[in-house]
Amino acid sequence: MKTVVFDNSGTLIKRYKAIKDLRTGAICDNVASIDVVDRDENRALVVLQTDPSKCINKAKPDQTIRHFLKKNDVDFDISYSKVDISKDELLEAIKDDKSCISDVQDTYCSVVEKKYNVHICSGSGFIVNMKTGKIEFTITAGGRIFKEVPFVINELKNRGIDIFVASGDRKTSLEQLAKFINVPQENVFDTANSRRKEEIIKDLKSKYKVMMVGNSSNDILALEEADVGVLTLQQNEITPEKVYNAADYVIKNIRELLNIDF
Repeated sequence: MKTVVFDNSGTLIKRYKAIKDLRTGAICDNVASIDVVDRDENRALVVLQTDPSKCINKAKPDQTIRHFLKKNDVDFDISYSKVDISKDELLEAIKDDKSCISDVQDTYCSVVEKKYNVHICSGSGFIVNMKTGKIEFTITAGGRIFKEVPFVINELKNRGIDIFVASGDRKTSLEQLAKFINVPQENVFDTANSRRKEEIIKDLKSKYKVMMVGNSSNDILALEEADVGVLTLQQNEITPEKVYNAADYVIKNIRELLNIDF
């Protein structure tokens, strides 16, 4: 039996994002959050498990991010980091941080104002420096499914190949994705960091021959663990050399996946 495991953002969906640098106040959309984390070994990417349009955007803007998380019992996960960090450790690290919900709302508004016609709202989050205890960046991201994806998924299914998704995105956005591409919810793993993706591939290899398809540094361990690792460049962002080195194949369009015999 065979399976293909897909990352989501940048792989199945064209990712749109806004990242606010809290040190300067500048908001940009041409930098990958994973790459920002990779620039400092003390950084961690945090994903908020809530719909920004229904929760974050309606919250009082002047409250600190930590106060918002604690008072409203908002669930969150550490999506990407160089070291293992618990939720309690993260909350303790940012106990004196003054970053406000308005900093997150700024990124949400930036994405909405771009009018990207987003299919999937991946959600909001932030990047924290665990050494300094400072939230350095806030983020909101969404995406539009690459037009070739439904055809590719259906063709793989017709070949008897099972489909899984392992992504660092929040649970609700991946539930939306699963419905859109008709993949069983039990085949979708949300808020999966690098090590979790690797574990998922290892578990699937007990039953399947596994192909992993991803596009960034948080896919490296999974690409290396899979029987076949495929790097896709359809997001059209600068990709670190270490991601190329982890892959067996490099494709520019997800449809090219169908030409790989595994």
